[in-house]
Amino acid sequence: MSTRNPKRVRRVAPASRSAQRPSARKEQPAPEGASPSGAPGPDTILLAVTGMSPAVLTETIWALARENPPVIPRQVVVLTTSLGKSEIERQLFEPDSRLGGPSAWDALRASLERDGHDLSGRLRFGSTGQDIRVMVMNDSATGRSRELADIRTQQDNAAAADFLLEQVRAVVENPDIQLVASLAGGRKTMGALLYACMTLVGRETDRLTHVLVNDPFDTVRGFFFPSQPGEPLTDREGRPHDPAAAQVELADVPFVPLRNLFRRELGRAAGGFLRLVEECREQVRRQSGQDVSLIVEQSRPAISVNGTDVRLAPREQVVLLFLASRVKRGEPVLSSYKDAEDRINEFQTLLRQSIPTATVGDWRRGDALKSAFDEQDLRRAISSLRDKLRRAGGNAYRLAPCLPEKGRFSLEIPGPLIHIKE
Repeated sequence: MSTRNPKRVRRVAPASRSAQRPSARKEQPAPEGASPSGAPGPDTILLAVTGMSPAVLTETIWALARENPPVIPRQVVVLTTSLGKSEIERQLFEPDSRLGGPSAWDALRASLERDGHDLSGRLRFGSTGQDIRVMVMNDSATGRSRELADIRTQQDNAAAADFLLEQVRAVVENPDIQLVASLAGGRKTMGALLYACMTLVGRETDRLTHVLVNDPFDTVRGFFFPSQPGEPLTDREGRPHDPAAAQVELADVPFVPLRNLFRRELGRAAGGFLRLVEECREQVRRQSGQDVSLIVEQSRPAISVNGTDVRLAPREQVVLLFLASRVKRGEPVLSSYKDAEDRINEFQTLLRQSIPTATVGDWRRGDALKSAFDEQDLRRAISSLRDKLRRAGGNAYRLAPCLPEKGRFSLEIPGPLIHIKE
């Protein structure tokens, strides 16, 4: 069994071999999507990323059906590559002799019906563009789009991120549908991107799941779900294993629905994945800055962040004094580290000149402040400052998101929350 330890795991008992034989329909709890009074509730859509091992779909559906109450999705939507689509069609929809003739998908439906589940209007899934959606990339040179056979380059990754965000967003904007998103299949990058998309636009009522299968059934060819028909399956060493002995667990993966924090930004027309991530980062910076009280010393290289004292190197202190002074004077944000070079060097010169003549041993007279800053010096100073904030503990690291980063050289803290101490 996987060693992952998600917050919530839904355990499912192994299926008995007798479950494969037709039997009288058993009383089941009301299917998901219906209230105790019989009034219709939200429908469920299972949205899954898959690759070359589509058995994660049948395993996930089998586990969902054994929850209390059972969850039988109205529709199954798979997000995959062109190679993944071929594997889904071959492994799930073609007759399989290991199952006694039916396809894996038909065998799953038959097993669920024998268990007493009414599949009328549910588990819609087939070899169509509505159910199996292949990720695409737009070619700006030709104006055409092409299907992704795999995700191997940064361009592939960016295209996959935009595609997944669009697909998730299309579901969650419908209040009558609950989303169950499965990250169990496909390349690791697909699961990571799906998790990011759920964090960006998912709702607290949606679910993100991963299915766990014990050894050796997580690698045995031909395993689809514990109550599947057919003979025992053999592993690579030729040893037989009864599918009924398999243990399938559905793990709910916790995620934070940021749409609750940034409803205005996330509620508008869909933008690209990277743009949306940057908008969320900007909101995080602004929210972080509202909770930071910063004292920057002039007489010594030190700061205090929400009461936590942090000693700095002289050049780090110059950078932070420069940034804090610009905020206090209401000066505009600089767009890059390069744009800050001349301004910070002028500031450093004025800082040295401001030392009272009678002062001896002042940090501003040291050799460290005699050399000019260039872009790399500024980057090193900010990086070192972040490390010191992290090591300082307490509330010090709250300052980190407010420091300069790509696309801006500024301190994202309101002026009234900054105090420059003589």
